[in-house]
Amino acid sequence: MAKNSKKIIEQVLQVRLSQMLINEEYKNGKFKIPIHLGFGHESISVAVSNIMKKNDELILSHRNASYNLARIKKLKPIIDEYLLKSSGLMNSKTGSMNLINPKLGIIYSSSILGNNFSVAVGVSMAQKISNKNNITIVLGGDGSIEEGSFYESLLMLKTLKLSSLIIIENNEWSMSTKINERRHSIDLKKFSNSLGIKYIKMKNNNPFEYIKTLTKLRIQCIKEKTPIVIEVFLSTLGEWKLMTTDFPNGKLINYHAGPTPSVDLEKCQIKIRENIDDPIYVIENEINGKIEDLVKPILKKLKSEIK
Repeated sequence: MAKNSKKIIEQVLQVRLSQMLINEEYKNGKFKIPIHLGFGHESISVAVSNIMKKNDELILSHRNASYNLARIKKLKPIIDEYLLKSSGLMNSKTGSMNLINPKLGIIYSSSILGNNFSVAVGVSMAQKISNKNNITIVLGGDGSIEEGSFYESLLMLKTLKLSSLIIIENNEWSMSTKINERRHSIDLKKFSNSLGIKYIKMKNNNPFEYIKTLTKLRIQCIKEKTPIVIEVFLSTLGEWKLMTTDFPNGKLINYHAGPTPSVDLEKCQIKIRENIDDPIYVIENEINGKIEDLVKPILKKLKSEIK
């Protein structure tokens, strides 16, 4: 395994294990704030972190845990922030849904659906004025593209020729509702192309492919002074069944906020699914072998860090 490949794989594993440790603390009632973990979002989070250059700025949504973990590559400052301690990443001022890390380029996270696209326009305008050849990267989910601010922001980004990557994580859910249960489908490619904006689809959770693609797109959007829309198809892992009188046999609910009971650290259940929906499954197949030898030292380091 090449040195750089091992580094990327270890980063994906660290983001997964960090989230598992947070999840266990959550199960034990340690946190008094809502936390939206991103099991299944590890590959795109690590890829975004790896393509960012100095002065690039990242704008996130409420589900920002995996991105903050990928950028800082530490667990304790984030857990302390979730515990609202003064030793937290932002001295307990942001909690979870608005967690930022300006030193590493994460300048804004929003708990308001679609709000971060509008902010990205202003940030990208400021970057253009500073003329530093950097970009704005903004993250949103499939639910956020239903907001009017999404269309308005794309139109402004294109009209003003602003270098930006708009990454839409499509897990086909918004809270506990599937897309086909709540609205007509949106063809994001046609939507983007109607404004003259390039659209790219990414799937399969391969961090190496993601880094390669995003690196090229970053260069292109700076060179051509244009926004580019990237739709990433993924699954937010950790489904559970809701038992109600309306659904006596249980209704499958996508993991949204709070602890997910189906993820068990004690069994070191590093993989949640045995298919490409799970980034851990993907990287294990990428190296054609088991990942236990890589997992053990990372888990030991993380446990030591937060002890």
